[in-house]
Amino acid sequence: MGVSFLSTCPSLLSIAANDTPPSTRYQPRSVSICCNKTISDVAAEEPFHWRRREVLKCVGATLGLEIFGSSGSLVGMANAADLIQRRQRSEFQSQVKETLFNAIKGNPDIIPSLLTLAINDAVTYDKATKSGGPNGSIRFSSEISRPENAGLSAALNLLEEAKKEIDSYSKGGPISYADLINYAAQSAVKATFLAAAISKCGGNVEKGSILYNAYGSSGQWGLFDRQFGRADAQDPDPEGRVPVWEKASVQEMKDKFSALGFGPRQLAVLSAFLGPDQSATETLLASDPDVAPWVQKYQRSRETVSRTDYEVDLITTFTKLSTLGQQINYEAYTYPPPKIDITKLKL
Repeated sequence: MGVSFLSTCPSLLSIAANDTPPSTRYQPRSVSICCNKTISDVAAEEPFHWRRREVLKCVGATLGLEIFGSSGSLVGMANAADLIQRRQRSEFQSQVKETLFNAIKGNPDIIPSLLTLAINDAVTYDKATKSGGPNGSIRFSSEISRPENAGLSAALNLLEEAKKEIDSYSKGGPISYADLINYAAQSAVKATFLAAAISKCGGNVEKGSILYNAYGSSGQWGLFDRQFGRADAQDPDPEGRVPVWEKASVQEMKDKFSALGFGPRQLAVLSAFLGPDQSATETLLASDPDVAPWVQKYQRSRETVSRTDYEVDLITTFTKLSTLGQQINYEAYTYPPPKIDITKLKL
């Protein structure tokens, strides 16, 4: 059980009990503290003697009140610093998204590869050893050249170019490959659903954008956006952890997803990005009684205007996948604000 400071100073309890502050924030003020004293012979007016315990109690109480009174300002300073860091991260994140969106906009055919790149980087996670995961290790030449990553080099090259631009304006250090890959995948998902909305509007970009903003599920990305600060691996992840999707059986896919903590639902929603041929992958998964209902559900959802079921489940699954084994650094990309010399201010 916690012990408050006031409970250790009985002489102060009455002060605390009768003191009702006008607001929730403590307003420091002067407090007179009377300490008990022992007088050996009052009638004879002999000098009294302070007990050492009483002296220490008074000094401790005085210091405690000073600290208690100043705690409001300390908390205020901490909150202000936190708000500054949040704003720095938010502004940088917005810039990153804009850079990636523009890069993808000029290369729409690379969207499926960007999503497969993020998936293959993440599914190296191993629960037993707590190793692998969405750590950017796929950037290493020895890993990107593996059979399961065939055809993904172009997507990685696109991100390398985007990274140069992002690092050039970052004030809080270079962006990690782990964050870069996952935010590129997020931009790719958004671009996919935006393109579908535009298509449903006969190719009218303005109407398609309005449709997506009205019926899309972009608001579901809140949790993903908070996971900003992934760390990069310093070595390639071990081989043999990622299936060659186009050659894997349904059972192999189910086993892999199960090892990650996923089930048939998550396998079905990511099926479009497991292997180069979405139709072939979905046809294969539809042959399994556990996965087939989910495949059919998402196929129906993609035919609707909002595609809500498919989009929400895709975002939810991808958010979980993007943090497997990661310890997010919530101070990443922050930097000391510029100091202002008040002596040079013109009033």
